[in-house]
Amino acid sequence: MDNTGRKTHGKSKKIISRFLIGIVVVLLVIVVGAIALFWNELRTISSITKIDDYGAYQMTYYGDYGFDEFLEVGAQSDADIEKFVVRKLLKGIPIDLGVTGGGCTCFVVKNEQDEILYGRNFDYSYSPTLQVFTEPKNGYASVSTVNLSFIGYSEGNLPEGSVFNKFLTLAAPYLPCDGINEKGVAIASLSVPNAEAPYDSHKITLNISTATRLVLDKAATVDEAVELLQKYNIYFSYDIAAHYLIADASGKSVLVEYYDNELQIVETDSNYQIASNFIAYNGVNIGGGGTEFKRYNTVEKEILDNNGVLNEDDAVSLLAEVGVRDGDIDNLQWSAVYNLTTGEVHFFSHRNTDNVIISKLKMNHN
Repeated sequence: MDNTGRKTHGKSKKIISRFLIGIVVVLLVIVVGAIALFWNELRTISSITKIDDYGAYQMTYYGDYGFDEFLEVGAQSDADIEKFVVRKLLKGIPIDLGVTGGGCTCFVVKNEQDEILYGRNFDYSYSPTLQVFTEPKNGYASVSTVNLSFIGYSEGNLPEGSVFNKFLTLAAPYLPCDGINEKGVAIASLSVPNAEAPYDSHKITLNISTATRLVLDKAATVDEAVELLQKYNIYFSYDIAAHYLIADASGKSVLVEYYDNELQIVETDSNYQIASNFIAYNGVNIGGGGTEFKRYNTVEKEILDNNGVLNEDDAVSLLAEVGVRDGDIDNLQWSAVYNLTTGEVHFFSHRNTDNVIISKLKMNHN
């Protein structure tokens, strides 16, 4: 009796042991499968680094973000972009995009080495910021800046801590506000009081941020950027109109505006170009009643006072000077100085010139 009991007990222990081992094996298979499925996403999320306590981060995007596929269908609305991003990048996790413009200032100028600098301010309500480094297989490497409030992040909800809390940053390639690519093409969008974009039913439609991604991924020159933009319809998210300042490593720059139901090009007859929040085409100078003309004039005076030449430190100081204030509220969210010749980027948050983050994009001017 005792031996039989011991044998039965031993068999039960073996069965339980095998069962537990089986569960562990299944769990390991699930974990390994999940890691394999989300490998690039996990690498991307784990690359997020905080660079300023105001809420600024850097991230390297690994893998394909599906932009060529997106360009085949485009989007008639932000809801269409949301659906594509949720399916392609977020594995079904919902997102609510809120892409709008801000009160911004940009300029293109040479430094003492004849290198081309592109200065950019983004003025808005509190906006956590993400610098995104991308290297698509069928496009140019770039670094761009994303307003994370457009995908739901805020002062009380930053992309920190758990993987899940950072997951929405995977949508970032579709939300650039400004950036530079390896060919030395820089672009930024700035809000304007109104715009009238042409519409052709035979063309794919993009919004302002995905058109910015188009230029960063596909354009090697200003001329190519303009040609690309002419191939697509443009809509303005939340009906916030915008225009673009685009420049390249040769020093050429243009302002692209949607006015009078046409894509209009504003060139410069100087060795610099400035953009603010007013329509400049054909000298109409339509503003919104803010500080857009004052900021423009301040930048122009500084450039002329320095004989058309600013170094990186000058550009940083000038951006900090012209950032928008609304009474006691400082609306300057981020500033960037892109060197279109060397690929060096000087970035700082919220007028904090004591913490200028310098990074470098490897350039390919061939």
